[in-house]
Amino acid sequence: MADATTPNAGARQAAVLGDEMAPCHPNESTISLLRERRSTAADFLGEPGPDEAAVQSILAAASRVPDHRRVTPYRFVVFRGDARARAGDVLARNYKASEPEANAERVEKERLRFLRAPVVVAVVSAVNFDHKTPEWEQILTAGAACQNMLIAASAHGFAAQWLTEWYAYDRDVLEAFGLAQKERIAGFVYIGTASQPPKERARPDLSALISEF
Repeated sequence: MADATTPNAGARQAAVLGDEMAPCHPNESTISLLRERRSTAADFLGEPGPDEAAVQSILAAASRVPDHRRVTPYRFVVFRGDARARAGDVLARNYKASEPEANAERVEKERLRFLRAPVVVAVVSAVNFDHKTPEWEQILTAGAACQNMLIAASAHGFAAQWLTEWYAYDRDVLEAFGLAQKERIAGFVYIGTASQPPKERARPDLSALISEF
């Protein structure tokens, strides 16, 4: 039972939640961005990339996701500058180990993966398996961070692509990138400036996706 020194539940909630905020943000530009967003293949991304301020802004937006019980089941690993080449060395070494018959040209292709864009962000799914929030919900939160990052990058004037590729599932690579044994990659988000505009692709028939209960 609470005593005179224990704040009531409402007071505790107010302290945790902070100030009131607008419940919605009507914005036609946002609707247009969401309806017209299109990934640009990493092979067509180049300089300039986002500077430090833009990267921080993009990551801040990426972290503004639904998160049941505030688990924060994700984190970011940023690759830029020389770190991209070091990451490429990791990919080349591990690809060669798993595919010993691969020729030098193919190994070199793997080495250059992270050099396709000025900035690459690994979104790590860091599920807290001891938490009561279901694993699936925590995984979805990491996926939402990837999508937010694509939207934020576009709003900052950059093209982007969310990829996984083989190295997202290679435990030796993930260990070299600093992931714990139970952590996984939700996606690598490549961010830069498009060297050519992407072309629209077929979109699903919305009527086939919607049912009424």
